[in-house]
Amino acid sequence: LRVLVVDAALGAMHVTPGVELARVFDRGDLLVVNDAATLPASLHAGDVELRLLGRVDDRTWRAALLGPGDWHTRTEDRPLPRAVAVGEELRIGSLVARVREVHPESPRLVTIALRHADDDSLSALWSELYRVGRPVQYAHVPEAYDLWDVQNAYAGRPWAVEMPSAGRVLTFDALAELARRGVEVATLTHAAGLSSVGDPAIDAMLPMPERYEVPRRTWAAVARAERVVAIGTSVVRALESVARTGRLAGETDLRIGPRTERRVVDAVLTGVHETESTHFALLAAFAPRAVLDASLAETESADLLGHEMGDACLL
Repeated sequence: LRVLVVDAALGAMHVTPGVELARVFDRGDLLVVNDAATLPASLHAGDVELRLLGRVDDRTWRAALLGPGDWHTRTEDRPLPRAVAVGEELRIGSLVARVREVHPESPRLVTIALRHADDDSLSALWSELYRVGRPVQYAHVPEAYDLWDVQNAYAGRPWAVEMPSAGRVLTFDALAELARRGVEVATLTHAAGLSSVGDPAIDAMLPMPERYEVPRRTWAAVARAERVVAIGTSVVRALESVARTGRLAGETDLRIGPRTERRVVDAVLTGVHETESTHFALLAAFAPRAVLDASLAETESADLLGHEMGDACLL
């Protein structure tokens, strides 16, 4: 894994091996990570795949529907799923997904209630979810992920439906090196959502409202830091939401783009994103478009890998 380090003010940039990233930071820097563990959020009910988008409550989720096939086919090339109706029940192993709502924005966007067919307890529901579910995966990686493959070293509560993958570079060795350099690392939890489902109507709504929780000790560390570095776009959304609302926990619908005034986050480590993605739009709050275009040209020249399990960019 390699990282393109970009100085947005000067337009200077260079590529560094991920194993040496800790050397970029100094005492006074604060790295804030999203410690959400990744759920097995891909559920196959016969010829329909449900990809969980976000939790409404303990038993209710928003989900996107995909047609026959799996991750070997690009999401945008997957066949359309069959229509589902309110009240219909989809079976995934011993899980039952009852359709509560088909949203007007797209027939592929639904709200479902999950339950275990034979045991009404939450523990049975979660155990079966982990037994039958698979990690969300995209076509650029041909080998099937195990759930372990999509967890960061510091992962905790299972909130994310897609891996907060910017944190992949922070291995145990990297965290130890940061500690030796006197660089503080703090955590928050943000329910990172999906990058894409291949439906233009749904993709235009991403990121959807997502819940977050920022510990008081993390917010105190933000206040005293000389430079706040968000490890991932979900961390930017969470911290900037707190700066605007004063609420350390809740749900955020904040969208960040070129007109957004950053209030607390000074730098962001993220993946290599395509220009039409919401992740790339967020980067426009950190650098002029000319610098972003130059950074994309540099990633191509250096043959850096894109997508959520590729290389990274520190802006």
